[in-house]
Amino acid sequence: MNEAAKVRLFDTHCHLQDARLLDRIGGVMERAGGGGVMRLLCCGTDEEDWGQVLDVARRYPQVTPALGLHPLYAVRRSPQWYERLSGMLKDSGAVVGEIGLDHAVEPRNDRDQEEVFLRQFELARELNRPVSIHCRQAWGRMPELLLAGGLPRAGAAIHSYSGGPELVEALTAAGVYLSFSGSITRPNNRRGAAAVPLVPWDRLLAETDAPDIMPMIGTKWPEKGAVNEPANLALVVEKIAALRGATPEETADRIWQNACRLFGEGKSDFLAEGMPVT
Repeated sequence: MNEAAKVRLFDTHCHLQDARLLDRIGGVMERAGGGGVMRLLCCGTDEEDWGQVLDVARRYPQVTPALGLHPLYAVRRSPQWYERLSGMLKDSGAVVGEIGLDHAVEPRNDRDQEEVFLRQFELARELNRPVSIHCRQAWGRMPELLLAGGLPRAGAAIHSYSGGPELVEALTAAGVYLSFSGSITRPNNRRGAAAVPLVPWDRLLAETDAPDIMPMIGTKWPEKGAVNEPANLALVVEKIAALRGATPEETADRIWQNACRLFGEGKSDFLAEGMPVT
């Protein structure tokens, strides 16, 4: 991407509270800014990290917080999880996420996951908050839930979309945004490569999912265990642009507009002053 163009990038899904990033957060944020990443959505996954997410958002004005219970951690939720999440969302104004379904987890706990997802999704509708959604190997069920119940008026995004081209039209027509991560840079991701050109411009997002899903740099595969950072978002945007036959600058600008429309123009839209982090 041409640095002279001074494009603005919005990382619509990352986990800055992860110890792999939090332990060196100053450098992570400096490199993100140097790479053109002006806004970030930091997504909570568990009761233990919600306070950390809010703390990061307080420290860095370019970070918008999201709080949610990830499907992988539904089994270890406390009896008070919902009341605590509801209270923190109401007090902070945070986005809802990361929530969803994961049918790759073993042992399978589909019913439990769905109950937790639907309670959080209904809470997002009640509060009219945008949602960041996780879906892995649950594409036979997730579209049914999203299309049947209706989205929050504030909107919803599926992060690191892996549903393939056949679902793009129905999901985006219903108002769902589709976000693509570093996996789109990999040549074996044929479903993603086929899906990207089908997403309407006004429903397209990009993310890093840092510290995971390190993108390829040219033809070089990431080393095993490589720690991804928001600074690598430009690599994702460049690949999306190539798949759509567009310039990276145009693609970045469209994604910026979409992300701001969904997740707000600034942190002040979401984070109340003085919100306790515990």
